[in-house]
Amino acid sequence: MTPPDLLLLEDFNGDWNTYVDELYRIFMTEVALGGLRFRNRKVNCRRKEETFGRWASFWHLTQHGPVEEDRLPDLRRCERIRWVRWTIENALACPHIDEWQNRRGDETSTLLRYREEYLVVLAERKNYWLLKTAYCTDPSHRGTSRLRRERDDWFRENTGQKS
Repeated sequence: MTPPDLLLLEDFNGDWNTYVDELYRIFMTEVALGGLRFRNRKVNCRRKEETFGRWASFWHLTQHGPVEEDRLPDLRRCERIRWVRWTIENALACPHIDEWQNRRGDETSTLLRYREEYLVVLAERKNYWLLKTAYCTDPSHRGTSRLRRERDDWFRENTGQKS
C-alpha cells in the first residue's frame, strides 16, 4: 500500500497559479466535498475564514507558519495534497500508518502518521471529524522525535505495548 504520486509544480511548467488552482480542485473534490469518512463519520473541513475565495482548511494543507495571516506556501505539503484522503481512508488497513491521540489545550486530536513522513490531524466532534491540518514530518527534525515519543507513550498507556 503506497500513497498517490506527488503532484509537482514542475508538472505545471512552474506556473504557480495553475498549480494552486489544481491543488484547490483536488482539495474540493477529494477532501472537502468528496464524502470522506473516518471511523464511520464524515470528515469536515473548515471553510471560514475564506482567503482569496478558498477554504481555510485548504490553506492549512498547503501552507506553513504559526501566524495565520503570515503563512507561506509549503511545496512538500502541496505535492502531497492527495495524501490527505489516502491517509484517512487507509488508516485502519495500512500497517505503515500509526494512529494515536494527543492533547493540546482542551482539545484531544487523533493523529494519523504515514511512516515518519506525513501526518494528518483530526479532531473528533459530536457527529463528525474535523480535519485540522496535514503536513510532512522530517525524521531528522526535533518535532518528529517528539511525535515519536508521544506516539510510543500513548501506545504504552493504551495498549500496554510499543507501536
